Parts: sequence; C-alpha cells; structure tokens
Amino acid sequence: MADAAAETDDIAPEEAAASGPTMYGVPCTDGRGQTVLYPSREEYLDVLATAAADGFELCVDLCAVDALTNHARVLPPSVEPERFEVVVNLLDMRGRRRLRLRTQVPADDPEVPSAAGLYPGTEAPEREAADLFGISFSDHPDPSRILMPPDWVGHPLRKDYAIGVIPVQFKAVEG
Repeated sequence: MADAAAETDDIAPEEAAASGPTMYGVPCTDGRGQTVLYPSREEYLDVLATAAADGFELCVDLCAVDALTNHARVLPPSVEPERFEVVVNLLDMRGRRRLRLRTQVPADDPEVPSAAGLYPGTEAPEREAADLFGISFSDHPDPSRILMPPDWVGHPLRKDYAIGVIPVQFKAVEG
C-alpha cells in the first residue's frame, strides 16, 4: 500500500485527500492486508497490463460477483457501485505480493474485455463467469458455454435466478 500512496504525490494534497490513494492510476484500498484496485471497465486491460509489467505474472483467480442483495458492500467514494463485479487476483511470486482487482460491471451492459491475451489461464474462468452470471468477455478466444448445456436459458448464479427443481435424469436400468 506504500507504493499506492506514493502515486498520489504528483497531485495537490487536497485532491489526494479527496480522491484517496491510487495505484496504476486507479483507486485502491487495503482489503485484509492485500492491495485492492478498482479499475473501470475502460481501464481494466491497461491496469492488468501494467500489473503484469510490474511483476504480477500469475493470475490466481478470476470470478464474478452478483451484488444484487449485498447492500453492505464497501467501495471507495470515487467508485460507482454496479450490480456485478469481475474480481481478479494476481500474484507476484518473486516479490511475494498479492493484488486484487474489482471491476464494476453494470447489469444493463454486462461486458468486460477478456484478459486472456495477458493471462492465458483466464480463458476458463471467464467462460464460467459468462455461463453462470451472464457477463461476456469481448475478444475471448472461445466464448462457448462451459458448464451449462448450450440450450440452457439463464444464468444460475445470478441472485434473481428462479430457484426451482431440476429434474435428475438417469439412464434406463435394464433388468
């Protein structure tokens, strides 16, 4: 977090106090001892590229969050909350650092650029987020469904997805 505070030195002290600390040009906070960045969708790929160049060579995880019912979510004042978030956890193995990105994604336009070009291991987690939450990733190399059947309607991890009975299908038993 010390690095983050250093990036506010080039702006006036009153502006830094109002906007809070930044890292790679986006708002950041400390979340349980880990630096958390809040890039917009437009800043998302640039921040990932900057992080990769800064030594964060491993994407440990990429997932989606539906905050429809989470009214206690804490964000920096400059970040507008949206229904969905794409959360990316990065690791700098040489520097022994962790970094988390939380990008807000609106429900009426649930699309984020794909990180697969920077972190090749993100193809499957992006497909899962698309399949289960309905967040699409532009320029993804294979945007097909990964967990649900191709003809499945809806995204079952959305908080407003109808809870119902899913029939279990068994093969016929010959006897």
